[in-house]
Amino acid sequence: MNNVSTQDGAAPEPNSSSAPPSLDAHQQRQFFGQPWGLANLFGVEMWERFSFYGMQSILAFYLYHSVTDGGLGMDQAAALSIVGAYGGFVYMMSLAASFVADRIFGSEKTLFYSAIIVMLGHIALALIPGYAGLSIGLVLIGLGSGGVKTAAQVVLGQLYSRTDPRRDAGFSIFYMGVNLGGLFGPLLTNAIWGWGGFHWGFGIAAIGMALGLIQYVLMRKTTIGAAGHEVPNPLPRNHYLPWITGTVIVVAAVVALIGTGVIRLEWLSNIMAFIALFAAVALLVQMYTSPLTTAKEKSRLLGFIPMFVGGVLFFAIFQSQFTVLAVYADQRLNRDFFGIELQPGLVNSFNPIFIIIFSGVFAALWTKLGKRQWSTAVKFGVANMIIGVSLFFFLPYAGGGPNSTPMILIIWVYFLFTIGELLLSPVGNSLATKVAPEAFQSRMFAVWLMAVSMGTSLSGTLGSYYNSEDASAERTFFIVVGISTIIIGVLIILSKNWVLKKFIDVR
Repeated sequence: MNNVSTQDGAAPEPNSSSAPPSLDAHQQRQFFGQPWGLANLFGVEMWERFSFYGMQSILAFYLYHSVTDGGLGMDQAAALSIVGAYGGFVYMMSLAASFVADRIFGSEKTLFYSAIIVMLGHIALALIPGYAGLSIGLVLIGLGSGGVKTAAQVVLGQLYSRTDPRRDAGFSIFYMGVNLGGLFGPLLTNAIWGWGGFHWGFGIAAIGMALGLIQYVLMRKTTIGAAGHEVPNPLPRNHYLPWITGTVIVVAAVVALIGTGVIRLEWLSNIMAFIALFAAVALLVQMYTSPLTTAKEKSRLLGFIPMFVGGVLFFAIFQSQFTVLAVYADQRLNRDFFGIELQPGLVNSFNPIFIIIFSGVFAALWTKLGKRQWSTAVKFGVANMIIGVSLFFFLPYAGGGPNSTPMILIIWVYFLFTIGELLLSPVGNSLATKVAPEAFQSRMFAVWLMAVSMGTSLSGTLGSYYNSEDASAERTFFIVVGISTIIIGVLIILSKNWVLKKFIDVR
């Protein structure tokens, strides 16, 4: 049954076992057996990911390509650190978005305003040249994307009861929308980059986000209803000014430290990873010690910790497609396609292609298996083992020159990335909404995104250790990173009984 709204417009209880019986026939319409609001959230997330991944697929090249090629001519290590730190910053902003959603606007309004900020960021990248456009654009996109990513999935979670068996399947369908955007974004952005330059590529990303906003506004009232409108823990108005003042001071200090060279660009990914870890620990401790958190909710928070660690290690490798694998595609991959030299960022479309093909399969599988499906701990463990193994396939090509690696290899690696992703990412999204304390729904999702933030930031750090010019160093890199992730996967599987005990009624 669809938990969208009641007839009198009041928000339904998110964790009730069924939707209110007063839903009218129009509101009970379903989208592939799911609440109709999923269709609207699917669409806005698709267009936001179109713009985000389209821009990100060319960002590293824009930073380290020479000025004569339209880039900024940065040192490669610094460029990859920025890409990793930027990716981590996007997910870090989920922390700010969770605060705004839980205490000021509610999740639905946070989603709407964040989408507007994303569009403005892409416009800045497209129209403002040099480092000014880069700084303004990345900050705005980071702020907005963190909000969209957090709020959209919290609103989606409120369309279901906590125990609704359709929940994981619904999140997997939603994930298909993410990856439709992830497919067409890099394809069009890279094509436009090759035709007119980097700023034209950034411009097509802005257009995509504008389309997403138009679609969301047109379907907003009839599909979302009251979901996400409640403010769980309102901030007193007399606290607004201190929070705003503190935020401005922190931002100004960071800008000054980077601008004066006190914080070097090469350090940004490590700094962002540390901040994400600190934020996650602080949020977990705050929720665990809060009198608003029940004993059962505290138990679930403890069980979530191994899942957090598994998420960090997984995303450190998975997000290297924008750092280490971006460099690999640019410098080593044979990108000849029937006599046409493909742009290196186009390899980022392989993962969403596989997601689109297999996300429905996984959704159907979890629905079919029901309570017989793997527990979350097993899914996370197997995902880490698969992505760790995927790195070993680079070993035979270590130390090769330009065009030495066949395209089929990168396709196979991205296939393995996809299987791991489907076992972990949408399942982690769903898990965060299931184990969230009632008083901290958005905040718990922000904790999960801190795992993504930390892992994404570390993908930039990994880029500083990757040396494609030394065969021995390259082999060591892939072996050490791969084995470390496999070990983490095994340990998570071994912890499954303890995790299930802590989760109580959640698998």
